[in-house]
Amino acid sequence: MTALGRPQFLLQFSEVLVKWRRFFNLLAAQQGKSGMDALEQKLELEQLKVRIAWSNTQSRDVTEVKTIDLLDWNSLINDRTKISNLLVIPNVENGQLEPLLRKFTVEEEKQMKRMLQRVDVLAKHAVDNGVRLMVDAEQTYFQPAISRLTLEMQRIFNREKPIIFNTYQCYLKEAYDNVSVDVELSRREGWYFGAKLVRGAYMYQERSRAEEIGYEDPINPDYEATNRMYHKCLEFVLEEIDHNRKANVMVASHNEDTVKFTLGKMNEMGLSPTEKKVYFGQLLGMCDQISFPLGQAGFPVYKYVPYGPVNEVIPYLSRRALENRGFMKGSQRERSLLWKELKRRLLNGQILYKPVY
Repeated sequence: MTALGRPQFLLQFSEVLVKWRRFFNLLAAQQGKSGMDALEQKLELEQLKVRIAWSNTQSRDVTEVKTIDLLDWNSLINDRTKISNLLVIPNVENGQLEPLLRKFTVEEEKQMKRMLQRVDVLAKHAVDNGVRLMVDAEQTYFQPAISRLTLEMQRIFNREKPIIFNTYQCYLKEAYDNVSVDVELSRREGWYFGAKLVRGAYMYQERSRAEEIGYEDPINPDYEATNRMYHKCLEFVLEEIDHNRKANVMVASHNEDTVKFTLGKMNEMGLSPTEKKVYFGQLLGMCDQISFPLGQAGFPVYKYVPYGPVNEVIPYLSRRALENRGFMKGSQRERSLLWKELKRRLLNGQILYKPVY
């Protein structure tokens, strides 16, 4: 998304969304509801000592409710008539919405609108060509805005089938809350949920920035915690698919245990690979011992191809290698499996192999 316009806009918009969410968490804590999962936190309206305009609330009739959850809260800043109107934050002391930036220049407004127009063009092109558009995840200081813009595209383009996919980085502590909140929103508004689940790409950068600026480290403490988060998010989305078949998920992972976990859950739920609700993705040149058997068994499998200037692609590939600690071990195993398969084919006269599908 940062390639489509000014990253500064995403930074500013993200700051608004983060502060807006923190204000909700503060009010929840004041009502003794901290530590709960995001959707379990419901604010009692009678206890709120702030004045907030409810004219933009979309998900419920305000006259009939006594509590609001995070989705209702987020709907308060759904006014899309003027982008700069979104860049307001609540003042904790008086409850009034105050502008984060006092004024946007005419040029800044134009740059923001051009960014949204480019996103719209890409989404329409995906629809016209019958392909899915997966919006990549980036650093946490951009990600809230990226996710929000992606959600807006899902609302528009995912009415009949999942075209737009958001990416969830499971090395983040808030990954499950983000997935569960977005799934619930898709249920309430009746559109198809699409997710790509990854472990994450900016661990060292995120941690150094958190230490430098002085905020809580957003990353899970270790690799095992990230694995648990990945499987928790994945199981939640698979259950949503099992429940109403209106969700799709891309399991973007080089981890064999994660692939086995997915296959086991699909088998338990009776999810057939031919339904094409669950996809698998690995980087081109990595973990072919996972990709090819899945493809030959009829699962939708994709090989991810990065391209661009060498000075940009090499650092990207280096990050992928750092994420996959068993990369060299996996390569050795893949080589061993290739030799074993070659010998089997030679001995059985099966030089050519025809996939199941």
